[in-house]
Amino acid sequence: MTDTVTLTSAIDGFRFTAAHAQPQGERKGGIVVVQEIFGLDQYVHADVARWSALGFEVLAPSIFDRVTPGYVAEHDLQGFQTGVANVGAVGLDAMLSDIQACIDELAPRGPVFAVGYCLGGSLVWLAAGKLKGLAAGAAYYGSMIAANAALPLNAPVVVHLGRKDGHIPADDVKAKLGQAHADVPVFIYENSGHGFNNDGRPDSDLDDARLARQRSLELFRAHGAG
Repeated sequence: MTDTVTLTSAIDGFRFTAAHAQPQGERKGGIVVVQEIFGLDQYVHADVARWSALGFEVLAPSIFDRVTPGYVAEHDLQGFQTGVANVGAVGLDAMLSDIQACIDELAPRGPVFAVGYCLGGSLVWLAAGKLKGLAAGAAYYGSMIAANAALPLNAPVVVHLGRKDGHIPADDVKAKLGQAHADVPVFIYENSGHGFNNDGRPDSDLDDARLARQRSLELFRAHGAG
């Protein structure tokens, strides 16, 4: 069952909301689920439920609350354009501060992991280099990963990319990460495009999505998930 909690960002004291789910069964750790630019939509809530069912306490921060509290958009051109504008209005530092607040909230109860998609994938990569207390992260198809490939990492990360992604050249990203972080696993999913973790979306291949989730879970288990 998902509820809503309110947390405080250290950067400016802003109070933001987050979707929250308790672990089902034995607790394995905490996970911060970081949204795409479309807000905490049905796909984010589905992901929160998946990780909760695996035994993780989950927080999914609503990182656009500073401009539009509770923002959710359709996966269309208008939603994309508004989401991009929201990223510029909020700024990366504030979004990362909200993620840090989620990590700090979960950390007293065990190791904390992060998984993010699109914008969230970029933020997980940046969080692994800039934030404290993250045990490991899974970054899906983040457009800012290549530009920040040389960022020193404080936590291990796995990167998931779709071969058919028209926004992110998978081979280029893998090559840049290979030069800067040869130990970072970068997986390219041949049947999938952008947003393939969203079951039922046109670019989603269910087998690819399941395999990526399994690989993320294996990384988390290797770094402290019970």
